[in-house]
Amino acid sequence: MNNKRFFSTQGLQLYASRVRAFRPNARLYLLNVIITGAAIGVFRLLFNFYVLSLGYDEALLGGLITANNLTALLVALPVGYLADIIGRKRSLLISGLGIAFSIAGMVLFPGVIMFYAMNVLSGVAQSMAGVTMAPFLMENSGDEERTYLFSFASGLQTGSAFLGNWIGGFLPTWIAVNRGVSATSSTAYAGALLAVALVAGLGVLPLAFMKDRYLKREDKSVFAPINYARQHPVMLGKLIGPMLLTSIGAGLIMPFMNVFFRQVHHQPDPVIGSLFAWGSLAMGLGLLLAPALADRYGKIQMVVVTQGLSIPFLIMLGFSPWFWLATLAYFVRLALMNMSNPVYQTFVMEHVDTGARATVASLVSMSWSFGWAFSPTISGWLQVKYGFGPPFIGTILLYTLAVFLYWKFFWRNQTNPATLPAPAPGD
Repeated sequence: MNNKRFFSTQGLQLYASRVRAFRPNARLYLLNVIITGAAIGVFRLLFNFYVLSLGYDEALLGGLITANNLTALLVALPVGYLADIIGRKRSLLISGLGIAFSIAGMVLFPGVIMFYAMNVLSGVAQSMAGVTMAPFLMENSGDEERTYLFSFASGLQTGSAFLGNWIGGFLPTWIAVNRGVSATSSTAYAGALLAVALVAGLGVLPLAFMKDRYLKREDKSVFAPINYARQHPVMLGKLIGPMLLTSIGAGLIMPFMNVFFRQVHHQPDPVIGSLFAWGSLAMGLGLLLAPALADRYGKIQMVVVTQGLSIPFLIMLGFSPWFWLATLAYFVRLALMNMSNPVYQTFVMEHVDTGARATVASLVSMSWSFGWAFSPTISGWLQVKYGFGPPFIGTILLYTLAVFLYWKFFWRNQTNPATLPAPAPGD
């Protein structure tokens, strides 16, 4: 965007034109994102409380998160190749139904074995969704609106989580009144999560109306991703390495934010739900601003600056003794750290050959799942022994290193085109 002021009338008109360019498949996917995002917003708020209400501790929570993400890590590559074979539409349908079924299973048959089994199933489903999303958005967008579509998908997901988190904060209370039980009882949480499973199942309906696009035979070749990795091993490591560090840091803290606000700042469920809701809205607004910022300043520049600026607020969040200051830091950090994610995904997909996209998306998904597979177990143990201080310190150090690597690998070398991957041919 050439305008110095992208909030001008001309800038807003350009933004609107990019959104109007979204294709029918993309619009149906965005509708699915809105419905599913609201359901997942409730689930992420209440599931930890549900497990704790059954008498389990944070160590089990860490183990379940590890099982979920370790599964996603292990199946990412075969699922990525499978997504090429069966098509993006079927992959998204299977993943959506798998997530809904896993939530229902944990509510209807509560217990440690079922919790682990359903988290494994959820890990497979989430992995399939994760490795399918980026190639799907690439194949259903043009060069001009692509960054906007990636950001809109993420922005609508987090924006719809605003509604989900807000409702989730009050939903156990509503069910408790109906059932004559405590709002923090397992019965109240179970009823809320069962409603989540139903909504998540309904979320797949828009996907059924999509028209699938099948890859050409040569793009389905099992050797396509191998050839790309052989030709660009160093660049592949640079694209994925900083994300891996970020995921390890995120896994130490992010799955436990609801527990953090309850135990450290002594807040009740409705307050935490509202906090998560406004946090999702802040992140959603940041994601919607992201493409305009990337157009003006450049994709990598935006990644480095926004993630770098988030680190002081992460420090404030973890160590502020005042709830109001921790809340402010939570909102700002959430928006800054996450608004660059779809922009960086676009950058990665734009520099990968068509036949290698699903596999590279699988590697990106694996790099994210790796940290979330192991860090929560470590964090859960640290919380039981030492509280939240050590996990926050680990996250701060890892985020700082990741931002430095983004700068070193891409921004510092951007003046030399030979050091950057060549853009892949347009679709």
